[in-house]
Amino acid sequence: MIEIIGLKKSFNNDQLVLDDINLKIDDNELIVIQGSSGIGKSTLLKMIAGLETIDEGKILIDGNDVENLSPQKRGVAMIFQTNALFPHLSVYDNIAFGLSLLFTKEEIIEKVNSTMRLLNIEELKNRKPHQLSSGQQQRVSLGRAVVRNAQIYLMDEPLANLDRKLKDEMIDLIKKVHHQMKAITIYVTHDETEARKLADRIIVLEKNKIIEIIKNDNEKFDEISS
Repeated sequence: MIEIIGLKKSFNNDQLVLDDINLKIDDNELIVIQGSSGIGKSTLLKMIAGLETIDEGKILIDGNDVENLSPQKRGVAMIFQTNALFPHLSVYDNIAFGLSLLFTKEEIIEKVNSTMRLLNIEELKNRKPHQLSSGQQQRVSLGRAVVRNAQIYLMDEPLANLDRKLKDEMIDLIKKVHHQMKAITIYVTHDETEARKLADRIIVLEKNKIIEIIKNDNEKFDEISS
């Protein structure tokens, strides 16, 4: 479980980005944070990941305050809008990158092959990123996160550069991966259609605050005045 309590964040001491954010996220839940550009969605993800400092408030993961924990110790994997693949490495090596510090060679082979099967990219294993379509590149980017078996997956507008058909395919894949990994997934988007196709709950951000929480069945779950 993730619990966010009274979270505040400003830049340059006067530019308020997030104000009194309070939220509980259950184990295995897939939530979408929806809001317009510049509203603080990405900043919230970065604070959960440990990539951005907290001005006020707390973030608890499984009841533990993680403010002083490094990103590597939070059990978090992030996926960004830009796929950030290494251009000189194959699909296999991109997914395997960094695992040698944690696993044996045999374990890495099993983990990478299992991840490629899950994402249906086994036939791409020897290709370089420039030989892949946009959708294939994003699958590999997802694979780099999935292979780590993280406790929490943070996805920052990963489908923003894809057309609607590819988005729908990737949405189905993300839901499949989420259910198989049995982890918390927090997905950020400005796209309401995307949010409703993905989420167990939609967290609506506006004017630096959570103004609404909506269940997947479109029933309003909670509303918070701004």
